[in-house]
Amino acid sequence: MIDTPASEGPRLTGRGAARRFELFEQLVALLISEGFAGFTLDDLAARLHCSKRTLYGLAGSKEQLVRAAVVHFFRRATTRVEAAVDTETGPEARLTAYLKAVAAELAPVSPRFFDDVAAFEPAAEVYERNTRAAAGRIQQLIDEGHAAGAFREVHVPFAAEVITSVMVRIQQRHVAASTGLADAEAYQHLAELLLHGLTR
Repeated sequence: MIDTPASEGPRLTGRGAARRFELFEQLVALLISEGFAGFTLDDLAARLHCSKRTLYGLAGSKEQLVRAAVVHFFRRATTRVEAAVDTETGPEARLTAYLKAVAAELAPVSPRFFDDVAAFEPAAEVYERNTRAAAGRIQQLIDEGHAAGAFREVHVPFAAEVITSVMVRIQQRHVAASTGLADAEAYQHLAELLLHGLTR
């Protein structure tokens, strides 16, 4: 899913790295559960039972901290999604595993977090980059299935364009606004439509 350099993550090396990593994991869990727009650094420090200085040890500002958390969330999700795909062999099973794993990774995330991401350009850019990387991965999986004869004849670039358009609309919160579906639910419905349209 993600195409983000490791250098864009938090500062987790050196002395106390294990404690900083644990703290950062707690921060990511807090943000995806409650969003971040309403938090100040003082609020975050209080909720995480640490000092602002400790948070500044992770990133230089709240904005950098939020962006690092969003990057970390998608990088971790990517690892788990690809692990799910690697457990399958057939093209249909691999595509199904990918889409279901994406939905599963997004399921615990609160609508507030996605709304805040959409409103904060540095985080929105990360989500958009992930969305386009995911769309490219789906096209690759469709290509594999088409080459193996598992999927019926379709215009693959057109199918990929449709999929990308829907995924971008999900990412930009348009689907949530027009349908009331959470991002994870929207991915589940996209998976159903896609698989029924491709399989013989």
